[in-house]
Amino acid sequence: NQLQESIPDLMLLDIEMPKMDGFEVASYVRNDERLKDIPIIMITSRTGAKHKDKAMEIGVNEYLGKPFQEGELLETIESLVTDSASNG
Repeated sequence: NQLQESIPDLMLLDIEMPKMDGFEVASYVRNDERLKDIPIIMITSRTGAKHKDKAMEIGVNEYLGKPFQEGELLETIESLVTDSASNG
C-alpha cells in the first residue's frame, strides 16, 4: 500500500517478513513499471546460494547476510542511490 502513495529512493528487504516475503515484494517491485528501477538490498540470515540466486534472478541489486556490517550497508546504500540518481 505504501508503494502506491510514494516511491522510495531505495528498499531494504528481508526474506522473512509478515504478509509478503521479501521475494514476493521484490518481484512485485520489479514487475511494476513505476517501481522497477528502485534499488533493492536484501538483508537476511538466509545466506545460502539457493536464496541468494533466487533474489538475484528476481533483480535484487545487493544481497547481504546477517549479521551485517553497518559500514558495508551504508556504502552499499550510498553507491546504489548515487547510481540510481545518475541513471534516472
